[in-house]
Amino acid sequence: MVRLHVKRGDESQFLLEVAGSAHLADLAPLVARIYNGRLKVQRLCSEMAELAEHGVFLPYNMQGLTDEQIEELKLKDEWAEKCVPSGGSVFKKDEIGRRNGHAPNEKMQQVIKKTIEEAKALISKKQVQANVCVNMEMVKDALDQLRGAVMIVYPMGLPPHDPVRMEFEDKEDLSGTHAGLEVIEESEAQLWWAGKELKETKLLSDYVGRNEKTTIIVKIQKVLRLSQLPWKCGHASSLRGHRWWQRLNLCSSKVFSENSLSARRKNKLLGLYSPVVLSAAAHLKLPAELF
Repeated sequence: MVRLHVKRGDESQFLLEVAGSAHLADLAPLVARIYNGRLKVQRLCSEMAELAEHGVFLPYNMQGLTDEQIEELKLKDEWAEKCVPSGGSVFKKDEIGRRNGHAPNEKMQQVIKKTIEEAKALISKKQVQANVCVNMEMVKDALDQLRGAVMIVYPMGLPPHDPVRMEFEDKEDLSGTHAGLEVIEESEAQLWWAGKELKETKLLSDYVGRNEKTTIIVKIQKVLRLSQLPWKCGHASSLRGHRWWQRLNLCSSKVFSENSLSARRKNKLLGLYSPVVLSAAAHLKLPAELF
């Protein structure tokens, strides 16, 4: 089995073992699935920690309001009486105003907190240092552990608008958030090794040979399309009449890689649009080898 040391940018993520005969058309989505699954576990752990401390999520129209404002507007949390933690609750006000403050008792809090630590350890980046490979089954195991803990503490379930429940039901809305920027859709996943994009039309062995005991460092990133870059800004507007801007429009739907632009043209573009390109590249965590 070939061992992949998966990184995002320069940051290690996890180790994965795959056969050298693996099709890259299947491998890139698999790496993205594990990568995104780990992000989901991390988001859940963060929200479940808040759940243990301050109870369930308030309805959106009550969040951030003071008790006086809620009373004045005659608002009521209809889910407060339905979603009571096992063993009763203790009041601990959420200063941010996102949760209702009716937290589980100490024993039930420990159930959640212990499970969070176990789930984090299962998919931790420290597994790389420990030379432990992570696979999709481990990610699912971590999610199942977290789901089980919530069912124990909240046997009646959580409100449909609670982020914890939404994550479990794959209904989370990450648009406009930093967490959303971290996610890499499987259809947009791209793997790089030694400064080269691993083409989905090939096998992994086409790049690493037939040695099944090889370990390589691969970087996962989103496919960067020129149409996604903020070209229509001050840097580019003054160059609209330039022939390179015209060529750029012709290439706007193509992937920004050595296969869509020759090295000479790419360097020319970088010279003309470096403030925009480098800013977008840093934002999307492109591999340094691309430049």
